[in-house]
Amino acid sequence: MFAPFFDNCIGAIDGTHIEVVVPKTDLITHMNRKSTTTQNVLAICDFDLRFTFIVTGWHGSVHDMRVFKAALDQFGSHFPHPPQGKFYVVDSGFSNQPGYLAPYKGTKYHFQEYNQGPSPRGKKQTFNHRHSQIRNAIERCFGVLKNKWRILLHMPSYPPPKQSKIISSCMALHNFIRESKLEDRDFGECDDDEEFIPMMDEPTRLRCRLQRRSRATQSQGQNWRDDHNMNVFRDWIAEGLHSRQ
Repeated sequence: MFAPFFDNCIGAIDGTHIEVVVPKTDLITHMNRKSTTTQNVLAICDFDLRFTFIVTGWHGSVHDMRVFKAALDQFGSHFPHPPQGKFYVVDSGFSNQPGYLAPYKGTKYHFQEYNQGPSPRGKKQTFNHRHSQIRNAIERCFGVLKNKWRILLHMPSYPPPKQSKIISSCMALHNFIRESKLEDRDFGECDDDEEFIPMMDEPTRLRCRLQRRSRATQSQGQNWRDDHNMNVFRDWIAEGLHSRQ
């Protein structure tokens, strides 16, 4: 279905909001669009549903792209950039840059929108549909994480740095269970159904769609420009996928 166009894709990147408890003086900076106090946690995953890189501690009001750019500056050469010729898939809140393949903005994107509506039409929708199916790996990672570690849904009122450590620890345990190949219901359901996302009830799906649309709108005002060569590469994939239909 994806070969050869996504053969060099090595993972997916996205942010997720995890509710936290903060002092009253920090409520505004941690408040996301849903008026909930959260941390915006950036993560990279591979296609075995393991987290390969995480950044915690950012306020919920901060845009994903800002967290990403700050991580590039903070970690420098230690940031896990994809090797030459490889790339990650990112969502519409990110710019289309070398090594980071984003969907077409302003075009229907999430695979669940296609499952519940008309089939993709045209090369841009075809590309976005396939892209979203691949990037679904990071959503499945987040779904397994939150479904398994319920402390992330009801965070105790520890100091903020300790809350960040709890998030990191849960993600490390997530990887341990996956790499140990222990029998696990959440991972098992994901392995049985490539579109299964734990905890994705309809209100959650709606919230995710609203957040993505907000990210796409916000990113248009950011000073991060798409790269011409990556746009050409994306067009080549889109043409190839569309010609197969």
